[in-house]
Amino acid sequence: MHAIVRPFRKRDQDAVVELSLRAWAPVFASIEGVLGDSGVYARMHPDWRSDQERAVREACDTAGMHVWVAELDTVVAGFVAARLDQQEKLGEVYMIAVDPDHQGGGIGGLLTSQALRWFTDNGMALAMVETGGDPGHAPARRTYERAGFVQMPISRYFKKL
Repeated sequence: MHAIVRPFRKRDQDAVVELSLRAWAPVFASIEGVLGDSGVYARMHPDWRSDQERAVREACDTAGMHVWVAELDTVVAGFVAARLDQQEKLGEVYMIAVDPDHQGGGIGGLLTSQALRWFTDNGMALAMVETGGDPGHAPARRTYERAGFVQMPISRYFKKL
């Protein structure tokens, strides 16, 4: 099967939300595992599914955010949301997800390439994407590294009060 990338349409929103929740379930499980029994995960993500659904819907509806979907035989298999910071000349891959049934087939790379082309076409000098350092984000990190991104290690610490 060959995926095509096309602009997001409002009718894609439910499919994008559903695939995102499936794609991010192992990521949130990984984050929970990393944070352990500290109480931090429960405080940060008491209902991650509702929070992520809201975040995806907002990304799809936000002015200035550009969203594309990857489609395989009329099935939405992934999406990417990206935005520009004209002042900084920085393009940001804001959100990206690939349905678990279609992961490992290059769709993440195809969506990342779409965002990078859009950044270049709009005169951006840099591209940025942020992801976690936990095991659940390892596939995302591989996709970004294959696309030529350079990792900037950052440590972020949390403590439940």
